[in-house]
Amino acid sequence: MDIFLTYLKVFAVGGLICAICQIIIDKTKLTPSRILVGLVTLGVILSAMGIYKPFAEFAQAGATVPLMGFGHSLFQGVLKGIKEKGLLGILTGGVTATAAGIAAAVFFGYINALIFSSKSKK
Repeated sequence: MDIFLTYLKVFAVGGLICAICQIIIDKTKLTPSRILVGLVTLGVILSAMGIYKPFAEFAQAGATVPLMGFGHSLFQGVLKGIKEKGLLGILTGGVTATAAGIAAAVFFGYINALIFSSKSKK
């Protein structure tokens, strides 16, 4: 029963994040790409304020899989990079920490482009 409640919590938090973003898309003139960038930035800001880590521990994959989790990972990587390499870590830390996710996105995007053909929205 405990695992069911965990799945329910993860689904509810992740779904709430997606629902809020959908409402923003529907009610404003913001493009989806700007909203996605806003989510990454919000993840960085919440991580810098120390709020994101407790939220991610509570919500688990419901918080770490959406783009706010990517922003949190970027920020944590930058902090680690600064500790290890100084100012150069500002530029390299975030990319190093998120390299697997970036590589997966490029790889699966390429595979998707090979399998499916794009169409105009007209």
